[in-house]
Amino acid sequence: MRFHAKDHRFFTLFPPYGSVEPIQDPGNIPSTPRPPRGTALLWNLQDGDWGGAFRAVRDRPAGVALFVLPPVSQLDGIDPLLELMEHCRPHSVLPHMEHLHPEDLLPYLKRFPVDFDLEVTDYLTWRGIEVDMETRRLIRKVFELSAELRTVSGLARSLYISRRALGRRFMSRGLPVPSHWLHFGRILRASLRLQGEGTNLSSIAYDLGYPDGFSLSNQMHRMTGLRPSLMRECFGWEWIVEAWLFREAEQKNLSSALTRHLFGEGPAQGQSALRVLKDTGTGPPSRIGVTERIGPHRRNRRSIQNS
Repeated sequence: MRFHAKDHRFFTLFPPYGSVEPIQDPGNIPSTPRPPRGTALLWNLQDGDWGGAFRAVRDRPAGVALFVLPPVSQLDGIDPLLELMEHCRPHSVLPHMEHLHPEDLLPYLKRFPVDFDLEVTDYLTWRGIEVDMETRRLIRKVFELSAELRTVSGLARSLYISRRALGRRFMSRGLPVPSHWLHFGRILRASLRLQGEGTNLSSIAYDLGYPDGFSLSNQMHRMTGLRPSLMRECFGWEWIVEAWLFREAEQKNLSSALTRHLFGEGPAQGQSALRVLKDTGTGPPSRIGVTERIGPHRRNRRSIQNS
């Protein structure tokens, strides 16, 4: 079903992607399944939207991909676009469309990020994982190398750092151990390829260094609670990152301070991360910056706080 874009400010796109649906407030996006799998929010940017609508979009449920459709008049110069990118972390900024239809939008939702490592790292920063610049560089490098490396030993050699020093750096900042980052990078790559290619699971598994599709499926489920079959039905990647973050928090692989920052009081065993967000009224963080250490008592060197 097609909608005239000018008739509404916000639209949502849900699996099985039969139509786009207008929505009054992004906060009304359904909280189930958790996290909201394959959900996209479309913001038809209009005059005056740098106020309340801006905040509503910024505080949308974690894992919901954002599409921004700005008219040229709303992006007079580069500064508004940079502000939008920094605080709202859109999945895509698209040309303004007269009519909206899922067939026109799904290729963008399923796209493999051009700068995979940069986009995923930027999303994690927007989500609230704020670390020093060197650790951020290492995280980005791990995601980059996840295309070709299979072991932490190989990762450490490529980063010119010992395995022990690499592990200490991540754990001292309240983060999962390096092997989890490496293997999640592989899982996320596999998930995106399953969404966008006609290639079967076994071929993708071999390409990424798994002995077979069964091994890839098991590791995906172990790390995210998801199965490859879901990637053929639910598109986008932000919700997969959320599933992984929740799994790490549930297994106590994130520091308690970081878990509280991401999920409010923190997920209990078997509890949905999005349920925690809903119950505590906590949404994606509005602070983007660089800190020396993750924790409640360290201040940002460079931060932007929105009301």
